[in-house]
Amino acid sequence: MIDGLLLALSPTLLAMTLAGVCLGIIWGALPGLSTTMAMGLLIGLSAGMSQEISISFMLGVYTGSVFGGAISAVLINIPGTPDAVPTMIEGHQLAQKGEGGQALGMAIAASFIGGGIGIILLIMFIPIVLTFALNFRSWEMFWLALIGIMVSGTMAAGAMPLKGWIAGWLGMLVAFVGLDSIHAVPRFTFGTYALFDGVSYVAVLIGLFGLAEILRTLPAKDMPTIPSKVGRIIPPLGLLVRYAPAAVRSGILGTFIGAIPGAGANVASFLAYDIGRRRAKPEERAKWGKGSYQALVCAETANNANIGGSMLPTLALGIPGNAAAAALLAALTLKNVVVGPTIETDHPGLIYFIYSSLIIANFLMYLAAFALIGPCVKLFSLPRGILMPLILPVCVIGAFAVKLSIFDVWIMFAAGLVGWLFSVFKFPVAPVVLGVILAPLADENFRRSLFIFEDKTLGFVLSQWIGTILMVAVILVLIEGAVRVYRGAHSHGAAAPD
Repeated sequence: MIDGLLLALSPTLLAMTLAGVCLGIIWGALPGLSTTMAMGLLIGLSAGMSQEISISFMLGVYTGSVFGGAISAVLINIPGTPDAVPTMIEGHQLAQKGEGGQALGMAIAASFIGGGIGIILLIMFIPIVLTFALNFRSWEMFWLALIGIMVSGTMAAGAMPLKGWIAGWLGMLVAFVGLDSIHAVPRFTFGTYALFDGVSYVAVLIGLFGLAEILRTLPAKDMPTIPSKVGRIIPPLGLLVRYAPAAVRSGILGTFIGAIPGAGANVASFLAYDIGRRRAKPEERAKWGKGSYQALVCAETANNANIGGSMLPTLALGIPGNAAAAALLAALTLKNVVVGPTIETDHPGLIYFIYSSLIIANFLMYLAAFALIGPCVKLFSLPRGILMPLILPVCVIGAFAVKLSIFDVWIMFAAGLVGWLFSVFKFPVAPVVLGVILAPLADENFRRSLFIFEDKTLGFVLSQWIGTILMVAVILVLIEGAVRVYRGAHSHGAAAPD
């Protein structure tokens, strides 16, 4: 471990890690340019590097881009990455109150803590976490994805989880478009060949949050702006101590979710956000959705802890924890590194070098984030009338760049119109993205489970104890939502339904 740390601290590797972190933060802050996109596009750049330089650079990009999405989420209400949606819900509300700097400072601190928790658990508890994660097969993954979609009900304001669920199921419907993953049968394509490949969730994300924000903002007479000085950035120590238990809980949850192949930072951030709301004290829970530091800490800690968690199955089994880890796996393959149970035998010391590079990338992210906030604030503090038209080309490029398809640009415009209509009718937008991202995971694993359980008894199905526990959790979420609807209807007397 010491040898790996000394190697990672060499001037060349330190400089390349810092370059990767800065590039990742800037990339993540740009609306629609996701962590996966950054990792995928930079594989080619890393191909000409040595093995150590390539690993340091790619891990720097990974660490920086996961946090970078919080910057635009807080300042301009557009998440740079999909997992920054909960951060956007809370952080932008704080920015509107003149606390944008402190919100970003809390996001940086939470990201650093989450990254540290993920790395510590990666190093110390890799056998335990992997053994449990391997028990998540198709049946369990289906219920885990369904829990993520049911979280949509908590994103609707007041006592109307039904609106959140409607939005989440609409996102699922969009995700079902295209060839199904089992039999390659076209679904909801209406004979349009461009839809056979499905609907890009990146294009939907950019439209719902980027274009819809432009449509909402530009016609307004009094366009809100983010002040050029967003106030104190370094958060008070008392605030950090106050939310430390929530950060630790969310960090452990984010690492665990990251260790489950396919779950990803999106599931981690939304699930930590939902659990944090349920565990919060009543006076703190009242702030959720209106600008809660605790909610922001929960989401940011979880999605950064997810980095360490995603490395667990990637390094130990060769099974990438998420799409970004798959890109890292591809970069390692280019260097003839075969990860898996024999990684320490085939490449002695490499796994400790990766641990060390992650630790250094996390520290550099913490320092670089504070340094880059100033330039980002100056950029995003332009009047909305100037900034939004400048963001529009970025949205178009971001939607086009995923598949180099002009059809995705039209998808982005359609999603933007839907996002604007949602704001008019007071429907939450975030659940749509959640449904679009998680629906393929739920669909494929449910259909695969049907093949596995064919000719099996109900007792055999219920004997899969992890899946049964998750199924009970889904039922409890539904009951809790129904109770909220019931209480809300009675508190408003004979008022018409919302």
